[in-house]
Amino acid sequence: MIVYIFNFIDRNILSILAQDIKADLGISDAEMGFLYGTVFAVFYAVFGIPLARFADVWTRKSLISIGLGFWSLMTAASGLARSFGVLAACRIGVGIGEASASPSAYSMLGDYYPPHMRATVIAIYAAGVYIGAGIGIFLGGYILDWWATTYPVNAPFGLKGWQAAFMAVGIPGLLMALWVRTLKEPERGVTEGIVTKKHPAPFRLLGEELLAVIPPFNLKPLIGKPKELRFNFIAAAGIALLAYSLIVLTGSIAQWVATGIGAYVTISWTQSLKVKDPVTYSMMFHSKAFLYTMLAFPTTAFVGYGAGFWVPPYLLRVYDVSPAEIGLYIGLGSAAGGFLGITLGGILADYLKSKFAWGRLVIGYISILGTIPLLFALLYSQSLAAAFWLNFFVTIPAACGGGVPPSTASDLVMPRMRAVAGAFYILLNTFIGLALGPYVMGELSDFFLSTGMNDSDSLRMAILVSMLTFIPALIFLYLAQRHLGQDESTRLERAKRLGENVDVQAIS
Repeated sequence: MIVYIFNFIDRNILSILAQDIKADLGISDAEMGFLYGTVFAVFYAVFGIPLARFADVWTRKSLISIGLGFWSLMTAASGLARSFGVLAACRIGVGIGEASASPSAYSMLGDYYPPHMRATVIAIYAAGVYIGAGIGIFLGGYILDWWATTYPVNAPFGLKGWQAAFMAVGIPGLLMALWVRTLKEPERGVTEGIVTKKHPAPFRLLGEELLAVIPPFNLKPLIGKPKELRFNFIAAAGIALLAYSLIVLTGSIAQWVATGIGAYVTISWTQSLKVKDPVTYSMMFHSKAFLYTMLAFPTTAFVGYGAGFWVPPYLLRVYDVSPAEIGLYIGLGSAAGGFLGITLGGILADYLKSKFAWGRLVIGYISILGTIPLLFALLYSQSLAAAFWLNFFVTIPAACGGGVPPSTASDLVMPRMRAVAGAFYILLNTFIGLALGPYVMGELSDFFLSTGMNDSDSLRMAILVSMLTFIPALIFLYLAQRHLGQDESTRLERAKRLGENVDVQAIS
């Protein structure tokens, strides 16, 4: 959980620094959304898959430790950036490093705790999202104000306040990485009595999986399979055509090139998994409950990530207050509301799961229907105090579903597949929520600004329009609800039918 707090401090501090970075580097709202979301998300998602496969066969605590050290180093290096391109490169490094954490954590938690507690413990772990995001906003605002007051002129090494903030939150993570090495590595499959043999060559597997996400090496597993190669080329052409159309429509070359590469690599990896590990592929992608659950919650996250990033800049535009004040109240409110929401949501999810098969999915409905009126009220609040309180309350339902998709994924696959199943959820959550949410809101804000709206009204309208994505999220939830009971109750039978050697032992 503490590792995840560091994860989101380093990721989310960009939100409160956005106004200063925009002014210093001369970039737009859409480009800020690209920095926060797309360029980070594409590499986070793409490298999350091979690192998750590696986590399923190697020492998970070591992988988390190495990843934490790397992303902390890249966060600190962001403080040396003096151009949009260098800052984007550092965000790529942060994304690759952070990709190591959650798949490993989901897998370890699945072995630390029994199945009936999974949503609760994963929710407690995932509370690090909101605590870290809140601390990041608070620290970023505080450092900005302190730096400006202490060094109004002749700052050390010519650093701006936002650059100092990146260094201040990045360096402590290097020490934390050493502490992670003291974690206990649990036996894989122990909580379900399912014996999992050690992989004979984990680093060779890592090499193969990394090549599977790097064009053109990603085509190697498909050689000799004309049907798969043909589908790959058709997918590549379709993605390229769609990306070109969106570039023409928006003018955002980097956004859609990066998103297109990420989409293509994801399809190629899926094909590679189908060829190299057809059992894992079938357990995941032939389960309608798995697919619809993995679509429902990331679609909800489109609004969560987007609003989470843009609410602090929105309030800075509406009210004449300092970043420190916004950072304090929005940061602490988000941390407290998020912790309450995701923890209580996890506990309630496990309780409802004990009553009926799709009980955990009820939390998804609560999240969507609770967020809509509170976010609307926040955007139309008439005072800063009311906005602070509404931010706290809206974070509770917005956060409550965080433990549901990873725990549901764990229940639908075998123990040796947990990290990769969790990584697939992270991949979709990252692409749909993080890569698109902040960027699309920023793009819409720029559009509404061009129609004559002021900068605060345009951003508010962008967030409101983006809430329409809750409609498909509700549809996916309903479809997942219809299939979950059947898919979960037949898990072992499906695995055996696919050829998996299922060795179930009594749990002491």
